[in-house]
Amino acid sequence: MKYENALQRAIKGRLERAMELAELFGLFIIGIGTVAAMGALIWHMVHSDGVTLTDLLLMFLYLEIFAMVGQYLKAGQLPVRFPLYIAMVSIARDLILRAGANTELHLLIIRYGQARFPSNTDERRVEEAK
Repeated sequence: MKYENALQRAIKGRLERAMELAELFGLFIIGIGTVAAMGALIWHMVHSDGVTLTDLLLMFLYLEIFAMVGQYLKAGQLPVRFPLYIAMVSIARDLILRAGANTELHLLIIRYGQARFPSNTDERRVEEAK
């Protein structure tokens, strides 16, 4: 009985260590990939005619990924807000990139969403008063 508990603890300890190493390896790969992508973006910006808003938003995405990896390394956990920031900037970047390709239906849907679900409570009160 005593031998089984010691064996279970030893196996559990080794599995936990293996999972920690796998997490660190994954974070390392994410960091290297982000550095490579940011380097390619900087190279593209230097050799292009100028810097666009989508380039800046993409760079901001890369910085958010770095912050997310850093937070995970420091605290060992990941707050929900980091993936949410990344998702919001990604959606904004996508909307900007597709701005020229938007049809009237897309704009109508965006306008309806803005009117139906305003971001500010004062705007909501104005809409309800109408």
